[in-house]
Amino acid sequence: MDQRIEDDPILFKIQTACSDLKTLLKSSANMDSTYQKMDEKYESILEGLNMASRRVAPLQSLSIATKALDTRINRAISPALSLLESFKLSESLQQKLLEVASKLIAEKEPTERLEKLIEYVDCVDKLNESIRSISQESESAIQKLQEVVEFLSRTKATDHYRTLRLRETLITLKALYETEVDSMKFDGLLDEALLNLQDECESLLQKLRHQNFSEGEGADKSEMDQVKNGLGSDLEIAVLRRICETLAANDCLDICIDIFVKVRYRRAAKALMRLSPDYLRTYSPEEIDQMEWECLETAIALWIHHFELAVKVVFVSEKNLCKDALGNIVEGMVWPECFIKIADKIMAVFFRFGEGVARSDKEPQKLFKLLDVFDSLEKLKPQFSEIFEGESGADICSRFRELEKLLVHASTRVFWEFGLQIEGNSDGLPPPKDGSVPKLVRYAINYLKNLATDNYSLPMAKALKTEQLWKVGILSNPENDQDLLKDAISNVMEAIQRNIESKKCRYKDKVLAQIFAMNTYWYIYMRTRNVELGKLLGEPYMKKRYRQVAEESAYLYQKQAWGSLIKLIDIEEIKKMNHRDGIGALVRGKMEAFLVGFDEMCQRHRNTYNIVSDADLRDQMRQASVRLIVPAYRDFFDTYSSLLLQVKSYLSPDTIQGLLVQIFEDGDQGIDGKFEIQSSRSDRKFSTS
Repeated sequence: MDQRIEDDPILFKIQTACSDLKTLLKSSANMDSTYQKMDEKYESILEGLNMASRRVAPLQSLSIATKALDTRINRAISPALSLLESFKLSESLQQKLLEVASKLIAEKEPTERLEKLIEYVDCVDKLNESIRSISQESESAIQKLQEVVEFLSRTKATDHYRTLRLRETLITLKALYETEVDSMKFDGLLDEALLNLQDECESLLQKLRHQNFSEGEGADKSEMDQVKNGLGSDLEIAVLRRICETLAANDCLDICIDIFVKVRYRRAAKALMRLSPDYLRTYSPEEIDQMEWECLETAIALWIHHFELAVKVVFVSEKNLCKDALGNIVEGMVWPECFIKIADKIMAVFFRFGEGVARSDKEPQKLFKLLDVFDSLEKLKPQFSEIFEGESGADICSRFRELEKLLVHASTRVFWEFGLQIEGNSDGLPPPKDGSVPKLVRYAINYLKNLATDNYSLPMAKALKTEQLWKVGILSNPENDQDLLKDAISNVMEAIQRNIESKKCRYKDKVLAQIFAMNTYWYIYMRTRNVELGKLLGEPYMKKRYRQVAEESAYLYQKQAWGSLIKLIDIEEIKKMNHRDGIGALVRGKMEAFLVGFDEMCQRHRNTYNIVSDADLRDQMRQASVRLIVPAYRDFFDTYSSLLLQVKSYLSPDTIQGLLVQIFEDGDQGIDGKFEIQSSRSDRKFSTS
């Protein structure tokens, strides 16, 4: 059987597997027995561990409490250690500040001193930061220590004695914070340093001075260079900026601004006072009305110059200084207000005088000075608005506009009242006894000639247009500036013409009335042609209203003065006589009558009549009179000389001519012009050339 198994491989494998299975079962039984023993040991160990855990639990709780206490102590100690380091740093900074202050006092060279001053400011900034850090760290240290005391008191993690000492330490630290830190802030070396910086700020601001201004009109190159270069060097401005920023950072901003405004106001005012603006003390309309005209004229001219200097030089420089020194404080919100405080009082003085001038009596001669002021403000307006821009400068800009408004009203009112005065013959004087040009006409024409020049025509037109816009509204369609001025001047010229005609009617002597009209209208025409006034009104206008009227008056003068005499020696009238008897007596009678009338007229010309001091007009009138009288007299004298010379000698034609020439002699050099005598406003003319 065994032999068979060995011989059969399958059976052999089965038998082997069976044997291995038995062995495995036996081993498994042994392992099970071993596991049972191990389980018994594990239960025994687990029971021992549970017992040990119950014994160790109090120690574990104590360990956790110890770790929590350690954490809280460390949290209280760290701020305290940092606080100690800050105290050490503060002490070293105070020592360094004293050293720098000592060097600063000893330094005399300006540039070196400024550099030392920057170092001093740096030390002050660092000391301030250190004290601020101490203040903040003290609060943190006190808070953390307070937490530890409360924890120990609550948990009883240590004995009562240690908790009490810790509580006393907390109280001491609080007292130290409330006294020492405040003392460091307000009573210590930092406070003394801030006082020194205030003095240095004031001293530095005092040194930044405006240069002397020129006496000429407007700001010259050197003055504009001052604006460009500033009031101080870059180093001075940098030091001033650092000082102001340090003072502002240490709750001294109000003091800094007070110092800045006080010093710079005085510096700006002193710079302008060097120009001797004594006239600014007189500012009320009543006081200005009492000033001599020459003094007032000079004062207004000075005001224009000084006002321009104040705006373009002084206040531009002051504004730049404020911006450079205070521009970084409170996000740039401080310096505009500071600048306005500096400028406000000075500008108020200037405005006060200008307003007084504008509100004073509206005398005609003031027009040109009012226009000078108005024109200067108009030219200055863009830069003025730029300098005093923003909300802070609103009041000053408003007062500037109010002054311009007063000047517009005053200028236009003076001009209109000037026309009304001429219209009403306000001079109250009778017409000139000699027929010369009235002073009022001379004054008015020269007045208008001056007004029509470029210096005054543009601002006058601007004032007229501005007033019209105020009256009719900005949405209207106002006239052109020059048209407005032309119409306004034309109205005054018409008033002058009506004044002349009114005076002309007051003459009882008709010849004198024509001489007056001829003189006056010819004067107006010749004084306005080829100048701005004549160009503005136009040559056709001037010829029609003045030259033609003068020529008509000249014709009427010839007719009324000499025409009746010419009729006395009319040969044709004698020739028409049928009877020759008594012709000699008639001729001599006419000659006698002519000579009497001629002598009377010559006497009137010498004693009463006055052809104005216009050489051209006098010469042309002389030629016209000679042409009118001498040929007729010569013809009469030559025709009847045999009858005339039988009785006595009579004046020869050459003598008559000499007498005529004599009565038209004298007078100053006149204005060149061609004068024609015409009988009416028609084209019929008689040339005297």
